[in-house]
Amino acid sequence: MLGAAAAALALMSETARAQEPKEVVVVLEEAPQVVEPCESALYGVGIIIKQNVTETLTELDPSSGAPIPRLATSWEKINDKTWRFKLREGVVFHDGAPFNAEAVSHSLKRLMNTNLNCMTRNKFFTPGIFTATTVDEHTVDITTDPAQQILPSLLSTFVITSPNTPMDEVSSKPIGTGPYVFDSWSQGERVTLTRFDQYWGERPEIERATYLVRNESAVRAAMVATGEADIAPSIAVQDAVDPDRDFSYPNSETTRIRIGQDKAPLNDVRIRKALNLATDRNAFVGTILSKDVVAASQLVVPTTLGYNPDLKPWPYDLEQAKALVEEARADGVPVDAEIRLIGRQNLFPNINEVLQALTQMWQAAGLNVNLTMVERSQALELGTKPYAADRPPTMITDQHNNDMGDASFTVVYKYSSSGPQADASDPALDNLIARAAAATGEERANLFKEAFRVISEDIVPDVMLFHMAGYARVSPRLDFRPTIATNSELQLARIKFVDQIR
Repeated sequence: MLGAAAAALALMSETARAQEPKEVVVVLEEAPQVVEPCESALYGVGIIIKQNVTETLTELDPSSGAPIPRLATSWEKINDKTWRFKLREGVVFHDGAPFNAEAVSHSLKRLMNTNLNCMTRNKFFTPGIFTATTVDEHTVDITTDPAQQILPSLLSTFVITSPNTPMDEVSSKPIGTGPYVFDSWSQGERVTLTRFDQYWGERPEIERATYLVRNESAVRAAMVATGEADIAPSIAVQDAVDPDRDFSYPNSETTRIRIGQDKAPLNDVRIRKALNLATDRNAFVGTILSKDVVAASQLVVPTTLGYNPDLKPWPYDLEQAKALVEEARADGVPVDAEIRLIGRQNLFPNINEVLQALTQMWQAAGLNVNLTMVERSQALELGTKPYAADRPPTMITDQHNNDMGDASFTVVYKYSSSGPQADASDPALDNLIARAAAATGEERANLFKEAFRVISEDIVPDVMLFHMAGYARVSPRLDFRPTIATNSELQLARIKFVDQIR
């Protein structure tokens, strides 16, 4: 009887939703702490506002990774450091301001303004100088120093905001040119967007979108099943049990454990190798994690220019790991010192179980690793420079999204001495990265391949884990399938409604 009642309630809920086909509800696992457009590189921000509220000059084709037009209609390289972009005409911001070259210049100055905390700048535009020069109302030159050989791809991360957006203030109501107006935000609870009827592009079917937050994967999955929500972009493997509604997709994320090298025993490469050898990656596949995850040898996916196919994931060899620990001990390395492992709540489904298992594996190798779980804001603080001078030996859980098609979006941010989230400093690697970033074609690919070899075999700054696979649950009322871009943006204008007759 209880099962029949639940089924009846689900049917009633879906029927009620079917009578209001112009609204969708998206349920997320983590609430955005800010809605500032400059923070669109953060999952909880980008998945709501990027390409919905604020748009970019270019975007990447999910199937090829190539830059395609968005607010810019075409581009050409003027010289080694300058690219010229033709801008789309007849576009207005939600506040009525015109979209033009001056608006692009204002947004770029704001992006580069170090008085404003900005993950997009830190992740994609550091180090470097980027300036915009107006050629005419709908033509802008963007000059970079050093030269950016893939600037059109890079600009797919740069969202354009109204020229009325204050330069030094964090925005709580972003204003863009996108198909949806930012309507309301109850911090930690919900965000609502409404359709912008003056949008330059095709008129979207969805009129209103509400984003809710539920931390538990099972709850998110159940909300879609009962019709309380339409999309749950990320659910755990144990909740993906409905083949008609649950879709597996390569989500472009790669997980790793960053190893701080500033304190013993982690400053000894033997200990960093021991951590890798003591990690039984196969134990996670198809159990705690999806059967579709792939053990990683480097922090980019195989489709990325610069991926090194000759590198293989570390093998599991507990005895060799123990031997390296004992060898270090004999040389006076304090291998019994406590090592703090920082994990971020809700970084990916089942993260707590994964980190608890890793901790036990490393303890079995003779290392004193203890796990601490923290919320997102604290994890970002602990994982971004400047690091506290008195921090204990520390490892940090990291998940990196590179769906940009080029290794430069990863190695500068994560491995160069100037990288905001790098734990190593190696002048030879810095030089190699700089040479790769300035090169093109096959030379560029080969230099990045060598950079990943040096990182993996010589420096060993991390424990590489998996190229992840995601599960999304989608209501049968929607024509939507997740792609590799879903983890960073969810474009409402590309979602259609199916026939509402049941």
